Amino acid sequence: MAEGALRRLDASGVPLLLARLGVGATFVYLGANKLADPVAFLKAVREYDMFPPGSPWLLNATAAALPAAEVLCGALLLAGVAVRGTALFQLGLLLAFSLAIHARATVLAAAGAQPLCSVVFDCGCGKGLQNACTVLAQNAALLLLCGVALASRSRRWCLRADWLRRAG
Repeated sequence: MAEGALRRLDASGVPLLLARLGVGATFVYLGANKLADPVAFLKAVREYDMFPPGSPWLLNATAAALPAAEVLCGALLLAGVAVRGTALFQLGLLLAFSLAIHARATVLAAAGAQPLCSVVFDCGCGKGLQNACTVLAQNAALLLLCGVALASRSRRWCLRADWLRRAG
């Protein structure tokens, strides 16, 4: 009986719509913040030491492309275009971001002999100084919403390619 209720809820399109709006708006907002101050984002990305020394072009390319990709993917989700593919891409980004944030916060916590959840730093999220555990919790919520978008069979309130073909 519960399975039937879940299918009806999914068929209504409401869970997918809420997931799309939540993740899409978040990515557009944060990506736009990073695009507005690319130098600050480049400095934040550099702090993670994820790129080999001697390859500044890779660091610069990532710092330039990542915010634009976030805004584009957020806009696609808001519009309901390529929902599963976009949600999967954003889920991958969120996993990578969360692992990097956790690793960086762990290093900072050890260096300052403080608990992980008391670490405050600019994670490069586009929101300035943030508490590490708060950012990780927000990322977990966004991961869950990406999972909803991936699992949903509904395409209600989404733009579809067949609508574009009929219009043209």
